[in-house]
Amino acid sequence: MNETPLWASESFWKKTAIWVTGVSFVILIILTMDSLSQTAAGGKRVPAYAVINKKIDYQFNKDLNKSVPVIGEDEFLFGKQLTEQEAAELVDLGKKTAQTRNCMNCHTILGNGAYFAPDLTKAWLDQGWLSKDLREDLMVKFLMDPENNARTFGSNRKMPNLGITEQEAKGLVAFLKWMSSIDTNGFPYNFKTIEAEEE
Repeated sequence: MNETPLWASESFWKKTAIWVTGVSFVILIILTMDSLSQTAAGGKRVPAYAVINKKIDYQFNKDLNKSVPVIGEDEFLFGKQLTEQEAAELVDLGKKTAQTRNCMNCHTILGNGAYFAPDLTKAWLDQGWLSKDLREDLMVKFLMDPENNARTFGSNRKMPNLGITEQEAKGLVAFLKWMSSIDTNGFPYNFKTIEAEEE
């Protein structure tokens, strides 16, 4: 009698597929929960929202062979120290403004989006804002009226006027400052901050 071995039977492979799918699903849930805890604001790599009350810069770490965020002394956004709740609300407003205006249609944020316009991951630290003293005012004016406040640096690319209010612009600036504090594992590479320009 010629019996089919267990490993060659159709039922064995059906059961195996079900078990592999089930185990993979459980692993995916565990990894998702771990990723959420790793990327939540207030963690080791993603600071709490009140970090917008601090000076933020990047320095190259030779041991890690990458640039890492450095959180310094007080540097209040718009001249006011915000509570964690106030900071969270302002950053949330900026994040929602970025989403409703579809910023990623032209820009890259944390590695996602388009490459038509500048990467916004470290926009708060960009040397294009000329100086730390002018930065907040320049950013708000630009966001509210990009046509009259743009610096295209010879690219002739211009941001359209998206009807951003002053409060939304301040929220976007808070969002960009908070985002610049996130440890992005050295991304974007070879980025020189506004602090480096002043040294």
